[in-house]
Amino acid sequence: MADFGADVELETFREEARAWLDANFPAALKGKAAQMAGQEGPVSDPDLATWRKAIGEKGWATPTWPKEYGGGGLSPQQARVLAQEMAKAGAFNPLMFGMGITMIGPTILDYGTEEQKQKHIPPIVRGEVRWCVGYSEPGAGSDLASLQMKCEDAGDHWKINGQKIWTSGAQWSDWCGALVRTDFSAKKHEGISFMLVDMHQPGIETRPIKLIAGASPFCETFFTDATAPKDALLGQLNVGWTVGKRLLQHERASQTGAPGGGGGRVTPLHELAKRYCEVDAAGRIADTDLRTRVIKNEMDARTHGLTLARAAAEAKGASGATNAASVLKNSATNVAQTRAELTLEIMGAQGLGWDGEAFRKEEIEAVRGWLGGKAMSIYGGSAEIQNNIISKRILGLPDSTGSA
Repeated sequence: MADFGADVELETFREEARAWLDANFPAALKGKAAQMAGQEGPVSDPDLATWRKAIGEKGWATPTWPKEYGGGGLSPQQARVLAQEMAKAGAFNPLMFGMGITMIGPTILDYGTEEQKQKHIPPIVRGEVRWCVGYSEPGAGSDLASLQMKCEDAGDHWKINGQKIWTSGAQWSDWCGALVRTDFSAKKHEGISFMLVDMHQPGIETRPIKLIAGASPFCETFFTDATAPKDALLGQLNVGWTVGKRLLQHERASQTGAPGGGGGRVTPLHELAKRYCEVDAAGRIADTDLRTRVIKNEMDARTHGLTLARAAAEAKGASGATNAASVLKNSATNVAQTRAELTLEIMGAQGLGWDGEAFRKEEIEAVRGWLGGKAMSIYGGSAEIQNNIISKRILGLPDSTGSA
């Protein structure tokens, strides 16, 4: 029997959400989620600043986070209604592109002390601080457990020395969640701790890395006698590998879902193809091979979305990654990279422009997005490493890599 009381309550909330969005979401930002996400560094847009402040104070940038830390305190059903109304309004969550919301915040909620939650979560919820994640090192990429950045107990504080690489947004960040080695005598997966490090200190230097797509979101980050207070340790000493894996679970969940409330949804491929390619008398893409591949990509995207929903349902009450969650990283990569390839093919020569008046903005963004999207196969764990994890830990296939 349907719970009509609950249905009425949700519809009442829907009206509340719709009214609040009408009053607070700047019309000038409608449908601009992807554009804002693609900006390099902090965006100096007055409408965006107004929207960031409004949704941060409301707590709806983190709708299901606890109210006591500034979150929305909504139920999953209410959060889904909010996302639906944001999509209808062309709105988006302006904080969903940052690591504070997608990775560090959820991990602090999982492992932090009450003092750490009170200190760090409210500024994250309000979008007042930027976070980066210090994981990879020049000698520890896919084999992250080989990391060597040293963290010593200096009495009343921690002293940190070493280097991280591919640190996304480090040059703009206020804080860094870093995996460090606190016991060099332990096995490589042990002796690792997770530290919350203030980036505003002379012992930390960032050097942006220029990428082929023209942006520089990644950095080399150097720590030279950098310090952190004793309460900067997240989780237990020398058990940071567990904390680090949990953060990666949160990262992959954020990478494999749609941005914000859906306002950043891109034009369906079949519609894009009809703008650039010949159509037949029935209004279909005339090239049957292209039509087949476009529809297959859209079907893969729909399948990925359903798997994402299943993983979210399975994750309720689970402390680790589920089998469904483990395949999402590679699934999202395949869908996104295939779409980018098809987009350039559909646009033809117009999809190869770098700048100039001969190309529309969406055409220039397409080629840059195609180049930038190549990194999806690598960041957050390479596709090959993820395939090995799936084969060994989920399918139970024999280990042919010789790894531990």
